[in-house]
Formats: sequence, C-alpha cells, structure tokens
Amino acid sequence: MILHMNVSALGQKVYSFLLDGYKWYLRTPERSLDEAYKAALKVKEIEDEHFSGGEISIGAGIHSSTVMQYFDKQLDALLRTVRMRLTEFKASQWADSESKQKVAKKLEIEYPSLAVVLEKLQFIDQVTSKYNKSIEHTATSDLVNPKLSNKMDTTISQTISSIPLNKNSSQPKNLKIDSTEVLPRSIWSTINRLQVELNPNSEKEVINSFRQSRKITSTSVRFILILIIVPLLTHQISKAFIVSPLLERFRNPETTEIFINDEMREEALAELQLFAEEIKFNAMITNSPQLSSEKVVEKMKEKAEELAEEFRHESSSAIKNVFADIFSVGSFILILSFSKSSISALKTFLDNLVYGLSDSAKAFVIILFTDMFVGFHSPHGWEVVLEGIAHHWGLAGNHAFIFLFIATFPVILDTIFKYWIFRYLNRISPSAVATYHNMNE
Repeated sequence: MILHMNVSALGQKVYSFLLDGYKWYLRTPERSLDEAYKAALKVKEIEDEHFSGGEISIGAGIHSSTVMQYFDKQLDALLRTVRMRLTEFKASQWADSESKQKVAKKLEIEYPSLAVVLEKLQFIDQVTSKYNKSIEHTATSDLVNPKLSNKMDTTISQTISSIPLNKNSSQPKNLKIDSTEVLPRSIWSTINRLQVELNPNSEKEVINSFRQSRKITSTSVRFILILIIVPLLTHQISKAFIVSPLLERFRNPETTEIFINDEMREEALAELQLFAEEIKFNAMITNSPQLSSEKVVEKMKEKAEELAEEFRHESSSAIKNVFADIFSVGSFILILSFSKSSISALKTFLDNLVYGLSDSAKAFVIILFTDMFVGFHSPHGWEVVLEGIAHHWGLAGNHAFIFLFIATFPVILDTIFKYWIFRYLNRISPSAVATYHNMNE
C-alpha cells in the first residue's frame, strides 16, 4: 500500500514536471519574440541617447574610438540576440499551429494577437535594417555578425509569413512582408492575392471570416446599446413606479421642508425679488395707475406659492434621483456579471477597431482625450460636470471641494495617461508613440 502511494506521488510529480515543460515550450514563440523585441528596443535606446537617433557608427564623429569600441560590442551582442531569438521564434512556429492552439487553449495559454506580433516584427526590422545595409558601404561592418547581415531580412520576412492566424482574426492568412525590398511591395501583394484566389478553399474561408467578423460587430453594438438603454430605462421606471409611490407615502409634502439646500432657497428668493421689480417696471412703462400695497402683496403671495410648489417638486425629484440611480447602477452591474461572452466579443471588436487605425489616427484620438480631460481648458468642463451631478442629487455645490477635485484629479489622470503610453502603447505600437510626440510638439 505504501509502495503504491509512493509510486502514485512520484508519477504525479513527473506529470507536473512534464506539464510545466510543455507549457514552457508552448510559450516559446512569445518569449523569443519578446526577447528579440527588447534587444531591438535597447539598440533604439542607444541610438536616441548617444547618437541623436542616428545609426551607431564611427562616421557620426560623436564619440572617440574607445567609446565606439564599447558601443560596437554592445551592438554586436544585441544584434546576435535578435538573430538567435528570431530563428528560435521561426522554428517554434513550424509545428502544426492549429493543434498547438487547441492544446494551448486547454492549458489556458493565450498567444498575442497577430497585430501585436506584426508590430513588433516591423519595429525589429526597422531598427536592424540600417545595419544590414551599411555593412558593404561603411567602415563599421565588423559591428554586425556576417551571418546576421545576410539573413536578417529574409528571416524576418519568412517569420512573418509563417505566423499562424488566430481563428478570431479577420485578416488574410497569406500575409507576407518583405523587408529587403528587392522587389516592390506591390509585386509581393499581387503574388499573395493570386495565391488566395487560386486556393480552392479561399472563398469559403473569406465567407466564414466575414460572418464571424459580422457576428462580433453586431454582438458588440447590441451590447453597447444594452449598456446604455437598460440603465436609463431602469432609472425612469424605478423612479416612476417604485421610488415615487414610496416617497409620496412616507413623505408628507405639507410638513416637509421646501428647500433641501441653501442654494435652492437663494434661487427662490432671487426669483421672487426679480418678480417684484418686474411689477414696478411694468407699472412705470405702461403709465397705468400705481398698484396698491395690498395688490402688490397679493401678487407676491401668489408668486411665492408658485415658487414653493416648484421647488418642493424639485427637492422631491432630487431625492428620487438618488434611489433611482442606485437601481440603475445595480442593473448595469447585473448586465456585466451575466454577459461575459458579450464582454469578450466587445473587447475583440475594440481591439480590431483600435489596431485598424493608422498611427496618426491613434495619436489624434489620444491627444483629443487627453486635452479634453486633462488639458488646459478641462477645469471648466469638470466644474460643469460636478455642479450638474450635485444639482441632480439635490446637493449644494461645494466650491472648495470642486476646486480641490479639479486641482488633483486631472493631474492624477494625466499621470495615468503618460504611464499607459510609456509602458503599454510604447511596447505594442512604438510608431504610434513617435507620431503622438511629433503631433504634440
């Protein structure tokens, strides 16, 4: 019995070890591409910091020969890393991609999207291509490994063409990018188009891809409309049929206060004073006999009763809004908790929408939102929003709190925006970040 338990425990450990090893193997493409991308980022960082964004070359005349030897060794090591990791990435993609994706899905391993992979490969090609071309024409040919100079472009091109598409992607499968530009890109695109057209299953694949994309789009649009319409309907229905009857039952309008904050009282008094001045003004311009004090008091009393009824209704409505908003937020949370598949479809839809934008469009959207919420004129908008929320709930607008909020929250939001651009956007779309900085300047 004990021997059987020991054998079972040993088998469980071996199985766990083999499973971890297989997971590590399945993550090889992502890990290899990330290491090559990080090496390319370090090359770009050296160029920006020490060579004014230009090529790492003795011909730049910026540093002495001793310093250049140090940079030469760094560049050689980084380009060797790029070559080795791209080769490892290409080799790990050679196996049956569909079966690998099925196994990875069962093991809860998520691969990066095709757009992210292409963005990283294009950035690597952009950084390393200048050193491939400079080997034959400059005196710094010893900076780059000869094998890397001869095979870098073809490796990147073949790697991109061998990437397996995710089934949720709507992009064509026969994608190829030739970074060497021995032939014009239009010729490669024509060859790829002919391959797609000659494929007997291409029509079926295009139709299935279109149907899936249309299904994701319709599901996302419908889910967005539900997120907007259902909370609004819940607010109005709960306010009319639940909150109002309960409030009218437990709140006597004759004994309750007319004003629930001082701003309402000041507004009512200002309107009553304006009404009294209008009576005097109308009597003067019409040359009518002057009203007696009793008549003026009677008109003022009628206006005061009208204002009291108006502000009593406004106070009651503000109290109802508080409870109706609670029902509305509860319905919004329930929709999110029971719509995980719709949330996943919406995320895919937004990813495709964002990645489909050009670099200038991405930069435009970022600048638009940052200037709107954290820009120079944003304090006026925040002040209007906060005062509107306070009026909706029947609260007095605390200007000290509003000014403190405006002085802190946009600054925090601006810091979050910059951190997101530095850590996330700079990793998945460095060209968009460069365009954003150029447009901002």
